[in-house]
Amino acid sequence: MNPNNFNHLFSVAPMLDWTDRHCRYFHRLLSKNALLYSEMITTGAILRGDAARHLRFNPAEHPVALQLGGSDPADLAACARIGAEFGYDEINLNVGCPSDRVQQGRFGACLMLEPELVAECVAAMQAEVSIPVTVKSRIGVDERDSYPELRHFIQTVAAAGCRTFIVHARKAWLSGLSPKENREIPPLHYDVVAQLKQDFPHLNFVLNGGLTDLHTCRHWLERLDGVMLGREVYHNPYILAHVDGLWTKETPAFKTREQIALDLLPYIEDQLRQGERLHGITRHILGLFHGEAGARAWRRHLSENANRPAAGPHTVLEALKLTRASTPA
Repeated sequence: MNPNNFNHLFSVAPMLDWTDRHCRYFHRLLSKNALLYSEMITTGAILRGDAARHLRFNPAEHPVALQLGGSDPADLAACARIGAEFGYDEINLNVGCPSDRVQQGRFGACLMLEPELVAECVAAMQAEVSIPVTVKSRIGVDERDSYPELRHFIQTVAAAGCRTFIVHARKAWLSGLSPKENREIPPLHYDVVAQLKQDFPHLNFVLNGGLTDLHTCRHWLERLDGVMLGREVYHNPYILAHVDGLWTKETPAFKTREQIALDLLPYIEDQLRQGERLHGITRHILGLFHGEAGARAWRRHLSENANRPAAGPHTVLEALKLTRASTPA
């Protein structure tokens, strides 16, 4: 475990349609140290769309990284510069998403088949920014999944200046499997990521894929530089309340689930004043009471009422009241 790489010790994966700025603000209430990632944002959305809408975030979200999707070095360099100007702490290049839409844009996992192009993209981005440029990949693509090929990919991209690789320890199938199936069907090979760390001890490797508990995370942190969790954190966000203990031997002061919900209310009030809808925020907090007696009442009330025109902070307070009523004394 590299003590100089503390920001990557525990991170929350970029998840399309999920890790937007509301989700990240909520996650930051649970952990002060976890590194948070944006959804993957394409270069076209930034350069030819509403960049501010895609990139704005609350300063409380730091440390926060921007994940980009693209394959044109010049476009990626321009977007990296814009991201740095917005204040992101890291720029990450997606080389792991296997969806058909992503492939049609010639980015995501298919880029693993073009390591020289990925290296060119990384070099172009690094020439524009002073913050870290990192890469998130798989361990292989289709039948191109041998360890020598993966090693060549890492070696080539590292030569362009990348020092941190976030590796989803599954191969990706570019056809035949949906994105959901690509997250579940190809077998996990954590040992492959551990071997990369042995072969490239000067580089940082963050393990991603299938991790669901902190006990397993601590095990791999003895051999690697970081762990990244995705869907487990989204569906069971209170796990984040325990991760700050990874940075210190001291037991962190835990806030209750109820306190986290109350701490979110000022943010909700502010966002509603700016024209946001409550559902756009509360959809990310449905799992806050995961595993608790009142979880169903919490989810149901927010799901049924957060879309109503008059919904507001009182809706969350009502959900809390129902949650308490469902909890045994």
